[in-house]
Amino acid sequence: MHTDIDNYLSSLKNKNRENDARLLLPIMAKASGYSAWLAGTMIGFGQYHYEYDSGHSGDWFVTGFAPRAQNTVVYIMPGFEAFDSELAQLGKYKLGKSCLYLGPLKNIDLEVLANMVSKSVEIMQSRYDCIPSPT
Repeated sequence: MHTDIDNYLSSLKNKNRENDARLLLPIMAKASGYSAWLAGTMIGFGQYHYEYDSGHSGDWFVTGFAPRAQNTVVYIMPGFEAFDSELAQLGKYKLGKSCLYLGPLKNIDLEVLANMVSKSVEIMQSRYDCIPSPT
């Protein structure tokens, strides 16, 4: 694990959230096929370049997560239209546009979550030229 990720996780005040993040790291890495990198207070996997019709562009992670005070947020970048069956089996969650808000991971089917991450990465790879995580 990157020292910066380890230091960030060690700095979290909510130790349950830290433990969940440490559990999620290898699951996300395996499901995405990318190594982890620290993107501010988020942990990303892979990278892609986007450009909006407005001309705004940038680079962002293909998938990732953030251990927040209230939830662990998993970023399913293509959104949730293709995930009805997985969401029905996942456990307790709330949705945003690309955000999957999870409480304690003990209430989540981690195999279903890993499948969602893998499927979301495949969708992103079909839409964008995805590259390995920055080092």
